[in-house]
Amino acid sequence: MLLMAAAADAVEVSIIGVADGRAVLVIDKNKPKTLRVGEKTPEGVKLLAVHGDYAIVEVDGRRQKLVLGEAVSTEAGSSGRSSVTLISDGNGHFITTGTINGATVRLMVDTGASLVSMGSDDAKRAGINYLAGQKVSVSTANGVVAGYRIKIDQVRLGDIALTNIDGLVTADVEQPVVLLGMSFLGRLDMKREGDSLTLTRRY
Repeated sequence: MLLMAAAADAVEVSIIGVADGRAVLVIDKNKPKTLRVGEKTPEGVKLLAVHGDYAIVEVDGRRQKLVLGEAVSTEAGSSGRSSVTLISDGNGHFITTGTINGATVRLMVDTGASLVSMGSDDAKRAGINYLAGQKVSVSTANGVVAGYRIKIDQVRLGDIALTNIDGLVTADVEQPVVLLGMSFLGRLDMKREGDSLTLTRRY
């Protein structure tokens, strides 16, 4: 389930189903509502589009992509700094959707990783010429593999967009998610409360 809080009135929206141009939304923990594309609820939540397993909604003039099976809350903190709140999955991992150089990727928070780490497939989709990077050896569960240290132009998570991020591409290794390491997280304030993790841009 994916949650979103709008900056103005902290409207909380979750998506529990999509089908045939419709989406089933739960707003402020009330009863589920089924909306067709173009319809708007009294709370001001408008369904803009439905694609596969996600929907695009508009809340208080802001567009948000809601994906089934994920959890994220995006709002500006009282300081005006960009802030994103992630909800952990059943295994205690914080996994969400973001972008690298504009390409959509799956991200998992990993405070044990020094760098933002990705497989070669994600690197190619993000337009990263990793073979031009610094070649290094990387220890994995399957042994030592070749890796390439690179610079990432931009990593975006919700309203947080950071540039010039140190990254690592592991070649010839299947990596289903991008590991959001400390080269990104180290530039944020992190606050854990139960199943939620709030990331706030420092400047």
